[in-house]
Amino acid sequence: MNAHVSVLLEECIEGLQIDPDGIYVDATLGRGGHSSAILRELKKGHLYAFDRDQEAILQSEQRLAAISDHFTCIHSRFSQMKEQLKLFGVEQVDGILMDLGVSSPQLDEASRGFSYRFDAPLDMRMDQQQELDAWRVVNTYSYDELCRVLYSYGEEPFAKSIARAIEQRRQQHSIDTTLELVEVIRGALPARVLNKKGHPAKKSFQAIRMEVNSELQELQAALDQAFDLLAIGGRLCVISFHSLEDRMVKEAFARAGKPAKVNKRLPVLEEEQLHFRLVTRKPIVAKESELQENNRSHSAKLRIIEKVR
Repeated sequence: MNAHVSVLLEECIEGLQIDPDGIYVDATLGRGGHSSAILRELKKGHLYAFDRDQEAILQSEQRLAAISDHFTCIHSRFSQMKEQLKLFGVEQVDGILMDLGVSSPQLDEASRGFSYRFDAPLDMRMDQQQELDAWRVVNTYSYDELCRVLYSYGEEPFAKSIARAIEQRRQQHSIDTTLELVEVIRGALPARVLNKKGHPAKKSFQAIRMEVNSELQELQAALDQAFDLLAIGGRLCVISFHSLEDRMVKEAFARAGKPAKVNKRLPVLEEEQLHFRLVTRKPIVAKESELQENNRSHSAKLRIIEKVR
């Protein structure tokens, strides 16, 4: 599989309904797959692409420059896009794309510590300049804090057993690498779980990564700003990869795009109150051809909303 295959690429470009002269935001640049496709559609328009991973920006800038110079890469969290765009004199945009998955190169680059498949220092920071990393979560969080992280973000049913095993191992020595952590997690799980398909550390690694990078808090802030930034007719496309993110997106879209429940006896024209229209009532998922080519697409869900007034 190509590490740079962008999930639901055609569906995103179609969903954005790109105006060649419009202003667009790729809130999650990654390795530039979606950004490249947007940039190819622009003539007088401009693309602003965000990523908090400096390595992603350095690699993507070259890829985008080969297409056109109508882009600006911004090293920033997407929760800061409103204030960052203001620095460029941009207060409204015609479309925003968010791909919430961790990029394949981040997972495949062993030294970043995202993957349970490679031995590496416990890191998992998307932004290498921030202080909190996976080592600090694993080695300094209390038992209760670890339980919260593993259960809330990983939906791990054995959160208590894993948190207790981490706590016990720390009393002997710190847990310094990804494979040390995998070993501790394996030791905390019953045989019936270890014999199941799928990696036993997947949920725990997801949970710790989400804690390190404040992913759900970042997403909520980014969604709120995206609604404000969109011009009338502008669209927001969001690809999520797991249930917590998708639920957050679904609920945010519902609040914006569905009428509030009101007393039917009152003379209120519900539709007139809405500023957004749900383009997708149900999420778009990958076609069979993409599922065969790109394993990451299996859990991807795309939701689209449009600002109408």
